[in-house]
Amino acid sequence: MPLSPAPRAGLAPVLVIGIGNPSRGDDAIGPRVIERLETLGLPDTELLTDFQLQIEHALDLIGRREVVFIDAAAAGPEPFSFAPVSAAADAGALTHALSPAAVLEAFQRISAAPLPAAFVLAVRGYGFELGAPLSGAAGANLDAAVQMLISRFSAASRTRSGCD
Repeated sequence: MPLSPAPRAGLAPVLVIGIGNPSRGDDAIGPRVIERLETLGLPDTELLTDFQLQIEHALDLIGRREVVFIDAAAAGPEPFSFAPVSAAADAGALTHALSPAAVLEAFQRISAAPLPAAFVLAVRGYGFELGAPLSGAAGANLDAAVQMLISRFSAASRTRSGCD
């Protein structure tokens, strides 16, 4: 039976989740983006980091208007891609590490609430070795991704406050 809990008091309508392992080179991109955003004090935004997405992250979506999943990408466009994501079950039978689409699908199974708008920010990385630092090229891609998010959140804030 789907849950219909009331949103928690003071819940930020926007959730940004940085996914990755800070000890594995460019896999640190997701957490590093969150570290940079934390310095900005973004209004109406909650920032989380984790090594990987798990089924419990579906609970973090309750009461949200929007969620952005940030992760390093071993392939794909440079410096990053930013695209909407829809709910879909993962093909595998394991539930220990999920895709953003599978987290959204789990949310649909547990909640009667509408899905938040959801996006994946995939920042191009190059090296994922254990103990390696963030590469210079991935650092440049991270900078570009952070600037895009700052612009996007600033524009959304102006729109909501009626400044546009």
